[in-house]
Amino acid sequence: MHSEFWHDKWSKKEIGFHLDEVNKVLLKYWPDMHLAAGSKVLLPLCGKTLDLFWLREAGYCVVGIELSEIALDELAAQLTAELDIAIEKNREGEQVFYRGEGVLLIAGDFFNVSRELLQRELGGDIDAVYDRAALVALPESMRRQYSQHLHALSNGAPQMLVTLDYDQNLMDGPPFALSDAEVHAHYDALYTLTLTEERELIEQEPRFKARGLTSFKQRLYFLR
Repeated sequence: MHSEFWHDKWSKKEIGFHLDEVNKVLLKYWPDMHLAAGSKVLLPLCGKTLDLFWLREAGYCVVGIELSEIALDELAAQLTAELDIAIEKNREGEQVFYRGEGVLLIAGDFFNVSRELLQRELGGDIDAVYDRAALVALPESMRRQYSQHLHALSNGAPQMLVTLDYDQNLMDGPPFALSDAEVHAHYDALYTLTLTEERELIEQEPRFKARGLTSFKQRLYFLR
C-alpha cells in the first residue's frame, strides 16, 4: 500500500475510519497499563484521533506519528483550541514536527522515524505504545516490518494493541483482518501477549454489515 493512498484519503476527507469519540476500550482498559503521570505514550499512525487528546488530558506526554500533514494540522489546531497548548510547527527535511508542552507530533513516513530521533526529542525512551488503528491499517506484506520497527522504535515498551478480525474474502481492507494466530506470529518472539477482550461488533457496524460481513470481531491485547 503506497503513501499516496492515505494522502488521497485525507485530501478528499474520506476518513470513515476516524472516530468522533474516544475509543471505549481505551477508557475501560488503559488503567491496566499502570503508567505514572508524565509517561511518554506513542500512538503510531495516529491520524487525528481523539484518543491522543484524551491521553494528553490524562497527564501523559503524547507522541503521534502520522503520514498525513493534513491530519496533524487539524489535531494540532484542536489541541491548541481546546487544551490551550501552543504548538510550534517546523519542517525539517522530509518530516514536519509539531512541538508543544507534553506533545510531539511527527508528520512523515513511520519507518523513517528512529529511536534515536525520539530520544533526542523526548529526553529518553518511549514508556508505552497504544496501537488502536495502526497494525490493522497495513496490508499483510507490511505488518511484519511494522511490528519489528515499532518494537525497535519504542525499545520494547509495553503495548496496548487493538485489532479487528473478519472474513477478508467478503471485504478487503483497510481496516485489514488480523487473526489471533497472526498477532502471535508477529509478537511472540518480542513480548508476552495477553488477550484481554474479544468482542463481536457486527451489530454496531452497519456499513460493514451492508458489505456482507456476518462477523466483525475486536480483540484487545496487552504486550509486555
